Amino acid sequence: MATFLYKLGRLAFRRRHFVALIWVALLTLAGVGAASAPPAGNSSFSIPGTEAQKAFDLLEQRFPGASADGATARVVFKAPSGEKMTDAENKATVQKTVDELADGSEVASVADPYTGNAVSKDGTIAYASVKYDVSGMELEESTKDALEDAAQQARDAGLTVEVGGDALQAVPETGATEVIGIAVAAVVLVITFGSLVAAGLPLLTALIGVGIGVSSITALASALELGSTTSILAMMIGLAVGIDYALFIVSRYRAELAEGREREEAAGRAVGTAGSAVVFAGLTVVIALVGLAVVNIPMLTKMGVAAAGTVAIAVLIALTMIPALLGYAGRRVKPAGAKGRLLGRSRKGEPKPDRPAGPPKANLGTRWASFVVRRPLAVLLLGVIGLGAAAVPAASLELGLPDDGSQPTSTTQRRAYDLLSEGFGPGFNGPLMVVVDAKGSDAPKDAFTDVEKQIKGLDGVVAVTPPAPNKGGDTATITVIPDSKPSSVQTEDLVHAIRDAGGDVEAKTGAETLVTGSTAMNIDVSEKLNDALVPYLVLVVGLAFLLLIVVFRSILVPLKAALGFLLSVMAALGAVVAVFQWGWLSGLMGVEETGPVMSMMPIFMVGVVFGLAMDYEVFLVTRMREAFVHGEKPHQAVVTGFKHGARVVTAAAVIMMAVFAGFIGSSESMVKMIGFGLAIAVFFDAFVVRMAIVPAVLALLGKRAWWLPKWLDRALPNVDVEGEGLRTAGERGSDPDEDRELVRA
Repeated sequence: MATFLYKLGRLAFRRRHFVALIWVALLTLAGVGAASAPPAGNSSFSIPGTEAQKAFDLLEQRFPGASADGATARVVFKAPSGEKMTDAENKATVQKTVDELADGSEVASVADPYTGNAVSKDGTIAYASVKYDVSGMELEESTKDALEDAAQQARDAGLTVEVGGDALQAVPETGATEVIGIAVAAVVLVITFGSLVAAGLPLLTALIGVGIGVSSITALASALELGSTTSILAMMIGLAVGIDYALFIVSRYRAELAEGREREEAAGRAVGTAGSAVVFAGLTVVIALVGLAVVNIPMLTKMGVAAAGTVAIAVLIALTMIPALLGYAGRRVKPAGAKGRLLGRSRKGEPKPDRPAGPPKANLGTRWASFVVRRPLAVLLLGVIGLGAAAVPAASLELGLPDDGSQPTSTTQRRAYDLLSEGFGPGFNGPLMVVVDAKGSDAPKDAFTDVEKQIKGLDGVVAVTPPAPNKGGDTATITVIPDSKPSSVQTEDLVHAIRDAGGDVEAKTGAETLVTGSTAMNIDVSEKLNDALVPYLVLVVGLAFLLLIVVFRSILVPLKAALGFLLSVMAALGAVVAVFQWGWLSGLMGVEETGPVMSMMPIFMVGVVFGLAMDYEVFLVTRMREAFVHGEKPHQAVVTGFKHGARVVTAAAVIMMAVFAGFIGSSESMVKMIGFGLAIAVFFDAFVVRMAIVPAVLALLGKRAWWLPKWLDRALPNVDVEGEGLRTAGERGSDPDEDRELVRA
């Protein structure tokens, strides 16, 4: 592989005009496609194989024209102090609002509070339910404006009016902190390279890659039903890995220049060595993201595949456009150690003449690695205990999906949620819809009645509506109001109790009872994700383990990498629980409302963090293996790996943390949580696991770290990530192709 990438790097350097033209053309094509594509339609959220989804599909089949997936809105009214909603003047205001709402072209129905028993017992709060023909993301802006105008007119009449539901659903915004994250990345690159030109290359290529990836997602959003969150997550991951991959290749290029090689040769060797690590690091990320398909939740699968595509683009750009841009930059990208005037060096990159000459001072990475190999056990114990302490909150992890109750208190959706809880009880915001399929029953009406009686006898039920059969009389819906809020354990227990009771009715009457609704769907999603976590871990970690065996030609190094990942991801989950569930530092993170952690968070974090963790493992440990293969002793190889790789890996980790942290300012709670979780996970993995635990373990293992059974060594392909074939060719002055067999031998 190193030989192929070496040739690719030299070709891109020589044919830089052609390479640049190709990528600019692809960016333009993707941009035109995004601009001309129809707006994204409904991003359907389905969970195949769950009872809630089965019931939802049954409703669409048995109740045609009911717009089961249409947007809904609850316009909640509260009377002024000392008044009631049943007062004549307030009643007239509500009636006028209902009439105005019913005139909308996309409105399917509006329920009058006074005829639909939608006034609280104390008479102070009432609500009108609005049903639309299309989903919240498909609603015309004029329809949303009409909803807000009707609410404002009722406010002007003296009532407190708030609007809940998904009719006012908006596209999430990332906020200014995303730009701050990119700015921090730019500063780190300048400090690392000491050159604006060298620092600009990774940023430029990362932005081009993200531009192509996100524009392609936008262009395909309508056809593939991709949600707005998909492009944000692809941007988040694409920016982070795009900058990092380019950073590693540019750093290796400068190191090759420092050894006296010509620029084209240095570009080829940089792509052949660091580029090989980029390919395998990218593969681990892609495997982790595409592996999300095993959960069998289409939305999560689409998010993973879209993000994986952006990562693949980042890898291709790093391998081709970086050497092309290095060709354009010429002498403006200086050898390692020659940082130019920006950081206080002379014009030619030499030390200032008044500085006394002497032996070069060991860099921080060398000094740190030397310390670790002298005290490996102490460093290992300290790192493991520290991560273990950070992971403690993860034992209290509660999962759920966001509803209006998790919105900031400044939003009308949240205020409507609170008013409904105040007037009708906490369970009113999470009603359960029970669907009774009596098509196989001899007495459908009796089956409906039996289900209603069974539910009324359960604990935790506030109200049960009479069965509402369809036109065919073979299916009925029953609405159940719990006495607990939607995200509570009590509501989850009630859902399971209803399903158990439905089993008894089915045995007696032959009618099947299903529970659906947003609350039941959230519960089913959480359970499905929990059940899929172990198979997902086995698949992703197993495939990556095999890949790393090929890369490192070792059994213990990949095993150590996987165990270190588990430590970092558990510590990161603990931090997420502490902030978003317990409320620690919630004000600093802009978390206005604590609650259950997003159901998708653990499995999504496992996938992304695993891929990123393997990035640092590959980049750092390949340098160690390269030194070991070239004859250094195990302890010295660890120090050498840190000498060449620690500074760059540190810069890469800081950049990735900055990019992820930039998304904490998003208005979308899922994006905010993932941004924080990934940023803290990178911190734990890069600075605790890879920088401390990894060298400590390698120092303790010594030569045993690189042990591989001879039969397996013969069976594995020689991918030559360390570029040994390039070194051999350089020493003999021959073409790398001629030395392949020699290197394999």
